[in-house]
Amino acid sequence: MTEPDVLDLWEHSVREHADGPALVTPHRVLTYRDADRLTDAWAAFLAERGAGPGQLVGLAFGDPARTVLGMLAALKAGAGFTVLDDRLPPAARAALVARTAAAVWLGDGAHAPEGAQVPHGPAEDADATEPTRPVRRAGGSDVAYVLFTSGSTGRPKGTVIERDALRRFAAAVASRLELTTHDRWLQVASLGFDVLIEEVFPAFAAGAAVVCREDTRALDAEELHIALARTRITVVELSTQYWLEYARWLEGNGAATPETLRTVVVGGERMDPVPYRRWQARQPAALAHVYGLTECTVSSTFYTGLLPADAEEVPLGTALRDVEISIRQDGRPVPDGGTGEIHIGGPLLARGFLDDEEATAGRFVPDPYAARPDARVYRTGDLGRIGPDGQLVFLGRVDDQVKIRGHRLEPARVERALCEGGGVGQAVVFPDPETGTALWAFTVPADPAAAPLPGEAVRLTGADRDALVAPLEAQLPDWAVPRVLYRVSVLPKNPHGKVDKRRLAAWAATASGAPAAATAPVTEAAGTEQEPLGTVLALFREVLDAPALGPDDNFFDHGGQSLLALRLLARLRESRPGAAGLRASALFTAPTPRLLADALAARSVAHL
Repeated sequence: MTEPDVLDLWEHSVREHADGPALVTPHRVLTYRDADRLTDAWAAFLAERGAGPGQLVGLAFGDPARTVLGMLAALKAGAGFTVLDDRLPPAARAALVARTAAAVWLGDGAHAPEGAQVPHGPAEDADATEPTRPVRRAGGSDVAYVLFTSGSTGRPKGTVIERDALRRFAAAVASRLELTTHDRWLQVASLGFDVLIEEVFPAFAAGAAVVCREDTRALDAEELHIALARTRITVVELSTQYWLEYARWLEGNGAATPETLRTVVVGGERMDPVPYRRWQARQPAALAHVYGLTECTVSSTFYTGLLPADAEEVPLGTALRDVEISIRQDGRPVPDGGTGEIHIGGPLLARGFLDDEEATAGRFVPDPYAARPDARVYRTGDLGRIGPDGQLVFLGRVDDQVKIRGHRLEPARVERALCEGGGVGQAVVFPDPETGTALWAFTVPADPAAAPLPGEAVRLTGADRDALVAPLEAQLPDWAVPRVLYRVSVLPKNPHGKVDKRRLAAWAATASGAPAAATAPVTEAAGTEQEPLGTVLALFREVLDAPALGPDDNFFDHGGQSLLALRLLARLRESRPGAAGLRASALFTAPTPRLLADALAARSVAHL
């Protein structure tokens, strides 16, 4: 009897739904029959170049749709795939390309490694021979994909997911979300982020359509809303912070989710119950709160209920089929309702970390309490408990790992990089206490003479800040680079011997070091040339929570990042008609209030 394979789900959808849409792009709709024929041709191309079971195919397309096709083609060739994140700096990209040792690289993006190719599609000639899928079928324990997460040593961890885990995961999510052939799932996650897997394979398992955008640029809340409505999306997955931006935009505009949208999947960070309840009271689209890790094949639990009025936390939900959740202390299960570390077991666990047996053994540990003698559990590092209703509740972290805009980060990696550049003796990095969407860094200079007075924090700006940030930008993704940096004389400790982050945040609230220009208000009068600058400056100050910000201060030097850029543009559109259609990317070319005000004025003149 043939072993079940993840491709069985795809082939079932091709048989039962051949003429239905599988992949929708701004320029083309590929039916399941079309996509099957195309990926057969790509798979043959890969097999001819040595791709097969146990090997990887690298994908470096700038086009999300081609990335999805490449994932399918790699699996058809019997190989696994890895997706190269186009946001990584060149040195980090080169290191990952070397580590994966892919048999073939496909891609045409600017970030594609040398030698990457774009395979030909099937011949359009009606008399041409149909492309033949390679006959080599991989086993369930062969690699399906490798995706990379942060590591504390400066070396990202490559998580190896096997084909059987991917098959079980796709079927379980399709079942939990009750996906059908009428569903359309919008692909919005960054390529290389594990949410991409959840956006694609459950939809294909159900015969639903995956809707891809033209490129990977971030959509602001208004653009997301338009895209959801225009493409008749029924399911979308958003990071917690991205969802909050969308919810805020809907409320500010008195709008409701599009009629076709039935479910918004949200996860990646702790969820505040207040906006969750507000959404459930006002928006037609249902929420599915998810929890999971790359090492456990994306999401492991789903919560889809109506949040009780007295709930202090939004539950993480109950386990997917084939997922085993337990709460343990020192490796032993705790009594019902007890608090401990969340452990995840079952056949959806990764094989381990690529070429890192030590890290694999430290996280994937034998389970002496399981019936199977070879059973393992994954130590998540997350604290939680299971309530009397069976719902898993998140209670914090065992270690210092944090989530930034849906990405897991071990701050030690960034702290080490700060100290490697010279001039910094110690460093601590953590999310800003207010929004949790940007990293703060507190540094102690190696030279005591350069330190401020005890109990003081000096905000670093200009050349001082650039000297620390530039090396980080060369080796870390944008979301992992601290955007607000302070210099202190010492890292204070709490009674438990840990760095006292609350005290550091208090020091930051009274920090010195703001540029002199930032303290001067901008005088404006309605109808004058100063009026646009005054409006823009006020919005910069509001979004960045920086009342002393000046007209020539850089957005990104004062904690700005992509989500805050989306918020700033949304607020600008509300107050200035000239900002209509302005993308968040405009802040890269006009990152100060004065430059952005000039850009808005130029747009207004052009539309006269």
